[in-house]
Amino acid sequence: MKNLLTKKSIKCYRLSKQNNVTQLTLTSFALNNQKDNTRISFDVFKSNICHLVKDKGDIDFMIDLLQNDDIRILYEKKWYPEAFYLLAMLDYLSRENNIPLCTKYDYIRKQKLEKPLYPSSLKIMNKVLNINSDEIINKAIPEFLHFNIIESEIRNIY
Repeated sequence: MKNLLTKKSIKCYRLSKQNNVTQLTLTSFALNNQKDNTRISFDVFKSNICHLVKDKGDIDFMIDLLQNDDIRILYEKKWYPEAFYLLAMLDYLSRENNIPLCTKYDYIRKQKLEKPLYPSSLKIMNKVLNINSDEIINKAIPEFLHFNIIESEIRNIY
């Protein structure tokens, strides 16, 4: 699986460079032009976003995200986990870089998922290491937890 993701990431990177667009723009284009509205798994989406942050850097990622308006697009598609994840990422990176929050998405910040969303990696850790849910939630990044998304690490990705 890791090898497949790496190949896809490399292909996405090459396509973006060849066409002089950002990887986020390319990902957004793919999401917005799917005829059957098929979604990739949340874990793959999350991984792709974390890789984009790592590859582009915080500020360039934030600029692209705001220019492309992906948060609003995904929210209007009712792809709430993805929209909330991007907004949480934007808010987290804003805090990390001492940048004021963008008020453009305040209406979305009032929402959250009904049930906590645990990425597969955390579910596996929970089962294998017998870590209880409360302990995982206590280590979650506040900006993600605000939307009921349990995320504890966006920087150390493979």
